[in-house]
Amino acid sequence: MFSFPRYLTHFDPKSAPHYFFDVLIIGGGLAGLRAAVEIDPSLRVLVVTKDILRHSSSSWAQGGIAGVINPEDCFENHIVDTLRAGCNLCDRSIVEMVIQEAPDRIQELIKWGAAFDEEAGELALGKEGGHSHHRIVHANGDATGAEIMRAMALWTDRLPQITLWEDAFTLDLLTDAEGCRGAVVSRSEHEVTLVWAKQTILCTGGAGQLYRETSNPEVATGDGIAAAYRAGAALSDMEFMQFHPTMLYIAGSNRRLITEAVRGEGARLIDNHGERFMSEYDERLELAPRDIVSHAIELQMQKNRHPCVYLDMSHLDGEKIMNRFPGITRVCKKFDIDITTDPIPVRPGAHYFIGGVAVDSEGQTSVPHLWAAGEVTASGLHGANRLASNSLLEGMVYGAHAGAAASRAALAMSDNFQALPITQTATSSHQESLDLVDIRNSLKSLMWRNVGVRRSKSGLEDAATTIDRWCRYVLPCQFSDTDGWELQNMLTVAYFVIDAALAREETRGVHQRIDFPGLDEQAWRQHLRYQRSDRQGYPVRSGIPLEG
Repeated sequence: MFSFPRYLTHFDPKSAPHYFFDVLIIGGGLAGLRAAVEIDPSLRVLVVTKDILRHSSSSWAQGGIAGVINPEDCFENHIVDTLRAGCNLCDRSIVEMVIQEAPDRIQELIKWGAAFDEEAGELALGKEGGHSHHRIVHANGDATGAEIMRAMALWTDRLPQITLWEDAFTLDLLTDAEGCRGAVVSRSEHEVTLVWAKQTILCTGGAGQLYRETSNPEVATGDGIAAAYRAGAALSDMEFMQFHPTMLYIAGSNRRLITEAVRGEGARLIDNHGERFMSEYDERLELAPRDIVSHAIELQMQKNRHPCVYLDMSHLDGEKIMNRFPGITRVCKKFDIDITTDPIPVRPGAHYFIGGVAVDSEGQTSVPHLWAAGEVTASGLHGANRLASNSLLEGMVYGAHAGAAASRAALAMSDNFQALPITQTATSSHQESLDLVDIRNSLKSLMWRNVGVRRSKSGLEDAATTIDRWCRYVLPCQFSDTDGWELQNMLTVAYFVIDAALAREETRGVHQRIDFPGLDEQAWRQHLRYQRSDRQGYPVRSGIPLEG
């Protein structure tokens, strides 16, 4: 076993520029901006984002945000749906908290300028896989995330206490004996910048780029998860990567998401022979939860030796479908696919990282003064499989909670700002000539082949051996650009995904072990947690039984 370096790069606090803020928010997606809004106006806030705001995963969300709006629906229905999808690994108290806040959080978005689709003057509500009722609020048909982020960006831009740094890469979190003190940030004008803050909120999103097939933007490389681990924060549920069943599959092109809502509107899954097949796998057919549908598609592709299956909407009202899904209509048209008449080729792809930094109901991590919200976290909401459209909701709820808690903590601290002495162990300055693109592509292929929808001991052990080898010669290197740092973070996160997947000898939710096909409640109704050992940096794994 090797030790993970504490910091990705060596830095000299005496020569680096220093900035001081009350609250530092790392990540400019929905969770990050919602946290920023919650900070007391008397506090100075810095939002650091790796790219630009509109390139976050939040902006890419198609389906919508789930909430009990329909009078025929109720909180308990949504709670039960979430618990059932999570395969008995959700924290019920967290599920109840998030779902009960949903209507108010949706109204917040409307107040701040989000224009959701309406029917007859009321919010139009869609239905997606795993949901028992129509409760999905959406915007511009299939562009909900983009509309929400547009409104949030405009709202936060009005708040004078918030400073935004775009195109700024956060390498690591600064820590001392008392907890998190800020972050090491690389900006275009400086090699390394030290940002000191009373409280830090991590909202960096997931790690979909670990996989060859993914719906995630290029920025989703697990940077926040890796940085949190190096800083001593506990990670949890790393084996649970949710694979979306329907990614547009056009050989040679970038994969694009075909939202769950398409099946909610009545689209059928057919194989290459034109046969509908979901009845062989689940009585809910195409509206079964994502883990079941993804698994079914993989088996059907394997059975027929065909690289994809198809979504068929030819039996539906064509005009209504094009109006409901204008984005998907445009994308498919580029490939001469008419969604009203032609079957859409689809296959699963990595979509949402359920695991991440362990947090409580307020977004508090195991490191003092460090909070987290959104996809970077393992909150207990999703269990072993996320219910569709609960992710934007989680970002709103946890962004608000983490922002409020960090704000209170910052207000309670004195304004005695100072650059603190930081102990760091420099990694090797030696950098061999490495083909980073080749390693990255090899990693993505390995993860898709061995740690994808269907997993086995032999495949996982092969992946573990390979990742261990890559980590040994890549992690000690000193890089000076984003490509190198991203690769180091991806390898770090991949290590924990593989180790946890190998350890969990059962099938639960998105974690499908073909050599352990059954659910083992007695042995595995627990969370797998990882934390850095105090001295050498070796990972320590423990099992946390679920209460109740």
